Order: sequence, then structure tokens, then C-alpha cells
Amino acid sequence: MKIQINENLLKSLLVMASVVEARDPYTGGHLWRVSQYAKLLATRIGLSTSEITRITLGGFLHDLGKIGIPDATLIKPESLTTKEYDTIKTHPAIGSEIIKQHPLGILVYNAIRHHHERIDGQGYPDKLHQDNISIDARIISIADTFDAMTSTRPYRQGMSIDIAFAKMKQEKDIQFDGTILDYFIDPQQSDAINHIIGHSDINTAMVTCPKCGPVITVTQSTRDGDIAYCKPCHAEFRLHRDNGIFRVELLSHSLTAEQLRPEAEMSPINALINQAQGARIDPGRSAIRN
Repeated sequence: MKIQINENLLKSLLVMASVVEARDPYTGGHLWRVSQYAKLLATRIGLSTSEITRITLGGFLHDLGKIGIPDATLIKPESLTTKEYDTIKTHPAIGSEIIKQHPLGILVYNAIRHHHERIDGQGYPDKLHQDNISIDARIISIADTFDAMTSTRPYRQGMSIDIAFAKMKQEKDIQFDGTILDYFIDPQQSDAINHIIGHSDINTAMVTCPKCGPVITVTQSTRDGDIAYCKPCHAEFRLHRDNGIFRVELLSHSLTAEQLRPEAEMSPINALINQAQGARIDPGRSAIRN
């Protein structure tokens, strides 16, 4: 049975996911990048248009369960303690509980619940082995891990593509599906990956805060002269476009509560809605739990 995509229902999910991401100032653009890596990989391995759309949406929605993670843990600027990491590890189960009663939930349930499962059965939350992990989750696991490894955090610099690939190869057929991983690290993918890494929308590179380092998310709708905020250090900037890249001019060291509120990034959301609009999508192998 194929599921008819309803634009308003899909928009509600994507906006919620974007606002959840906006709570964490250190992961700007992560959902967009994971969705694009997942789309790239699903296309590369020859999946159908329906499957590619489903996996792209799953990539954007995979971290929905982080809505249930306390801010003190979610946005901690240092490495997590074991207890805090255990709390973070609850987000796939939280997200799957949120999504399973939604009319479109069956399309993205596997991506949300199982993107931290491992081929060797040592993942979470269900310790699934190999073929018991859906194709959606196996693809998004690779996309999610690659983006985490190559993105800069306050406590570490992001890895280069080559170093990230080398480390991921060590987990071939252990953490990751080896066949799918080979498609991802194929040198033929390098140009496409370079157009995603370090970006938060199509042809839109992220901006680094000159005060504290974390990235400032910009999108295709961002214009020269727009105002941007760095949530970690509470700085306000004016953006100046220079040869397609934004540079920042510091305006203020203090933000109001209104300026600090999380907001959805609508440009990538609208692009995803346009991709899925009117589609009838096969949910694939359903794993929704009662």
C-alpha cells in the first residue's frame, strides 16, 4: 500500500524537526546535509524514485526524538559523560514513539528508530543485526555518521573527508553495511559530497562565527545585508555576500529572548516538500511497534 503525501502533514513534521535542530546551536544544517547524503547514496545504489524520496525525508527527520533530550545534555559544549550519552541514546526510541501515530509515520519510522543500529547487532535501541535493519536506516546511518565526523564541534575540529572515509572503512560490515559504504566512499562521489559538506542548503556554505567558532546557518533565501545570530555566544551579525560566500560584521554582543528563540529553516523544508509533493510512496518494510 502506497502512502499519499499530504503537503500540510509533511510540512508539520519537517518544521518540527527543524525547530528541534535549532535548539542545538552546534548542529546547524545537520538535517539538511544528512538528507542530501542519504539522497545521493540512495540514488547511487539505484533505488526507485519512491524509495529515494522516502529516504531523503527520513534523513531530515531522523533526529526528531531529540525533542525529548534536556537542553543541558543536548547543547553541552564539552564531551558527554557516560550518563549523558545514555540519555542521548534514547532519542531514536523517543522519536519513533512520537511518529508512529502520525499519518505519514510509517514512511520514516525505520529511519528514526534504527539509524543507530549496527550490522554487528551492537547498536541501539533494538540491537538489530544486518538484514533486519531496513535499507533506509542503513543508508542514513552512513550519512549521519559521516556528517558528525566532518562537522566541527566546540570540543573538536571536524575531520577531513579522507580521514572520515578511512575511519568508516574500519567499520565496514561491523557498524556499516559494507556494500552501501563502498558506494558512498567511491571517488566518483567526491564532487557531489563537496557540494554538501560544510553547507546548510544548496550552494550555500555555512558561516563560522568569528567569536566562538560554531557555525551560523544560512540558506538559499539568505540575502546580502540580512541579520544573523550566533546562539552560543549571543552575538548579532550583519551578513555580507562576497563572491557567493557570506562574511559577518559584528553588531552586538547581546541577544534578546526573541532573537534567541529556535526557528525553522524554511528554504530546505520547501525544497523537500516540492520533491515529495503529490507522491505516492511505498513505505517499504514496516517496523512500527504497537
